[in-house]
Amino acid sequence: MKLLYNVTIKIDAEIHSEWKEWMCTIHIPDVMATGCFEAYKLTRIIDDEDEHGVGFAIQYVALSEDTFRLYQENFALALQKEHSDRYQGRYVAFRTLMAIEHEG
Repeated sequence: MKLLYNVTIKIDAEIHSEWKEWMCTIHIPDVMATGCFEAYKLTRIIDDEDEHGVGFAIQYVALSEDTFRLYQENFALALQKEHSDRYQGRYVAFRTLMAIEHEG
């Protein structure tokens, strides 16, 4: 069963363009290079820009629970720390793991 790993982030509006560039050129390619995901989407949440920042969701597709577990055990902490160190105090994030029940 494929899994969808969703990371929702609210990033400081003043740096959201630089953050998005870093995500697209560094962070997401690093996540994909782990070999644990087959695809991803970076989306901007419509009507979610306010005094707290700009909302985005990054969705990664893992082929199985085992593959996702491999990511969590071997790569997630270092990649999350790199993001946290770079943008500390400038974002909030939460993560959701979902089973893909049907897709077209």
